[in-house]
Amino acid sequence: MIYLTSDWHFNHDRAFIYKPRGFDSVEEMNQKLIENYNNIVKSEDDVYCLGDCILGGPDKLDQGLELMSQLNGKIHLVRGNHCTDKRWEAYKTLSNIVEQQNAIYLNYQGYHFYLSHFPTLTGNLEKESLKQCTCNIFGHTHQVSKFYNDIPYLYCVCPEAHHNSPVAIDKIILDMNKKVQECINEL
Repeated sequence: MIYLTSDWHFNHDRAFIYKPRGFDSVEEMNQKLIENYNNIVKSEDDVYCLGDCILGGPDKLDQGLELMSQLNGKIHLVRGNHCTDKRWEAYKTLSNIVEQQNAIYLNYQGYHFYLSHFPTLTGNLEKESLKQCTCNIFGHTHQVSKFYNDIPYLYCVCPEAHHNSPVAIDKIILDMNKKVQECINEL
């Protein structure tokens, strides 16, 4: 199975991050993100994390790496705006990290996805189906809505949009197709 997520912000001890996610502390957020993740993701699964895994000062890096090492699956990382050179290099030490890229192009069951940290316009509504487009899956925005500006080809996988859990690619396709139909029906 393939799952997508982003912006864990492990160790980001700021209320504007953990409070909107429903937590009273960064420690509670860290543990619940790992618990939710591991309840869904199995060791054989591929997970695409679209940036911003760890935050906090240099003294928090080792603790953040320890938290990431607890995550199941084969993790493919896309670089986010908080992925400093030091953090990016440190991620290479984790055995569950199998790939690190600035962005990833993913083909899945006839669908084409551009995986990035930032929302990126890649498609339009003039196509007859999602399979004719390159759809963007992104993080960064920490929005509750699954769609950026209500555009069916821009799908957010931030924890805030998915009850602090990764989302299966099949669910993303289902959500996107439903959104396309809603847009067509509005025309």
